[in-house]
Amino acid sequence: MRILIVEDERRMARGLQGLLTKQGYAVDAVYTGSSGLDYALSGIYDLIVLDIMLPEMDGLSVLRQLRSSGVEVPVLLLTAKSEVEERVRGLDCGADDYLSKPFDTGEFLARVRALTRRRDRLLEDTLHFGDVSLDRGQMMLCCGSERIRLGPKEFQIMECLMDEKNRVVSRQRLYEKVWGLLSETEYNNVEVYITFLRRKLRALHSRVQIRSARGTGYFMEVGE
Repeated sequence: MRILIVEDERRMARGLQGLLTKQGYAVDAVYTGSSGLDYALSGIYDLIVLDIMLPEMDGLSVLRQLRSSGVEVPVLLLTAKSEVEERVRGLDCGADDYLSKPFDTGEFLARVRALTRRRDRLLEDTLHFGDVSLDRGQMMLCCGSERIRLGPKEFQIMECLMDEKNRVVSRQRLYEKVWGLLSETEYNNVEVYITFLRRKLRALHSRVQIRSARGTGYFMEVGE
């Protein structure tokens, strides 16, 4: 589960980032509205925590552009203003929830959990391709009666490939989805985890194969 924090108060942004990371989320933090919009449009996030008062572009403008671009990821608005009118404007722009500063960290985490659960319910529980299925709830790759549990990064890569089905998924997209836009992890880690997944597909005796598109990325196909 990957979360984007868009908050210009760097101390708060880093604090929330650390809090969420301890809960097992992968988290990126940026500090301006324009950066937040660019990152959010990448499509790799499962939740966006968005402050209203931001430099370069305010949070409501960011939110309006996201919704007009078809980005439906849940958004939790943070505001220093407690007026009802401000909260209504945020919800009307497409926010899913809001918190007024200062807020309790326990309440913040509860709102995050509620929004991510809501998103999980909207996603199909099981993905299918060829003779394999991916159980999102159990992170389990299945073929016939055989099952193999995937690690978190293996699961995210397989999920992305199965979501795209017969299309090529770029290495860059896989890297950003799993490690994040701000990660310093080696780029060739994508190939390492693709190798792990290929081994697991063979262990399941599946006909599904992960193919390389030269210089581009990867795609799935059903072999003979």
